[in-house]
Amino acid sequence: MDPLKRIEKDLKKCVKCGACRANCPAFSTFQREPAVARGKVALTQHLLAKDIELDDQTYLAMSKCLLCGSCVEKCPNEVPTDEIVIAAREALAEQRGLTTFHKAVGRVIRNRKMMSMGAAMAAILGPLFFRKVPATSGLRLRFPLPFVGGRRHIPQLAKKPFLSRHPEVIQGEPGKPRVIYFVGCMTNFVYTEVGEAALALFRHLGCTVIIPKDQQCCGLPGMSGGDMETVRELAERNLSALEKYEADYVVTACATCGGALHKFYPAVVGKRNPELQQRLLALAEKTIDASVLLQKLGLQPEETGAGEAMKITYHDPCHLRTRAITRQPRELLTAATGVQLVEMEGADKCCGLGGTFNVYHYESSMEINSSKSEAIKRTGADAVVTGCPGCMMQLSDGLKHSGAPTRVLHTLEILARKIRN
Repeated sequence: MDPLKRIEKDLKKCVKCGACRANCPAFSTFQREPAVARGKVALTQHLLAKDIELDDQTYLAMSKCLLCGSCVEKCPNEVPTDEIVIAAREALAEQRGLTTFHKAVGRVIRNRKMMSMGAAMAAILGPLFFRKVPATSGLRLRFPLPFVGGRRHIPQLAKKPFLSRHPEVIQGEPGKPRVIYFVGCMTNFVYTEVGEAALALFRHLGCTVIIPKDQQCCGLPGMSGGDMETVRELAERNLSALEKYEADYVVTACATCGGALHKFYPAVVGKRNPELQQRLLALAEKTIDASVLLQKLGLQPEETGAGEAMKITYHDPCHLRTRAITRQPRELLTAATGVQLVEMEGADKCCGLGGTFNVYHYESSMEINSSKSEAIKRTGADAVVTGCPGCMMQLSDGLKHSGAPTRVLHTLEILARKIRN
């Protein structure tokens, strides 16, 4: 079915009330109607009616969305604007072709060997390519690359990916849950310490931890560019990898990956590929965020903690907030020994990453992030904690720009510190 035809009924739900304007981080920056959900719905309606062309301006308007779901949460008519934007981007990709950037993204995320080789080379050459040169030289980076830009702070890639560090099955205690760990690309290649913390916590609880070697990228980077063929392929490959094992749960410690498996796979991929829908729904039912599962399995406060007195604040990732996962991480962190949690203003506001939004609209992305950085600094916290490696990268970039020494940590790193020590 035509992507726009598929969401025709959803478009009719929008009554143009404008409630989305007050909650849209993109609108707060661009201050133009095409940037807000209501404007995108109107544009999509005209695209469907063929009143306007899929031109550069339409493409630009559709790119100005972080897919954060804030508008969906606050919409009185429950208009799924995120699914509408995905459909519009899919239509743009079908009629105009993928951008050069998204073609490259699709090739990389479909090929785990290529991704691993690229990450290994970047881990070695990163300090050379991305090391900043003196300001007096007039150069921002030694080797400027497209989509990177001299103001970005790029995290160092791990020398050894997480998936290559451990066996596929780590046996736990008899009668304890069997847990499949869906690692995610950012944890695998950048924040491997998050994976180590997850493994330590679930092993501490006696779980059998299964880490399928042939699991793939969740596909959301492709979805954000309208490359639904890549997303379908990755969803099928992940189904095959995860279905090989009998398990009670599929656990994620990445809000984005969890959002993909739990929401977008059945809601987006399943609608386009009905033959996969039941398998995707079964996967979604088993998928659970690590903080929720740790609490469910009875992780005790006295067993956890920072191992030192620590003042922290917490940032809600959009893909946890939209799944109503806000209470559990806070309760775990508050109960952990040595931890003082101080709430920041706007903890539930998007950090401004939005996947490829950060690539195409970096300055606007950081403008959205600036209020988050200021809110973090006002708390006086030693560290800001979150449940999404993507948010970790964005928060770290913003805090470095603002000159703050605040550390950025994952929820599981805090919880596992005492156990790992």
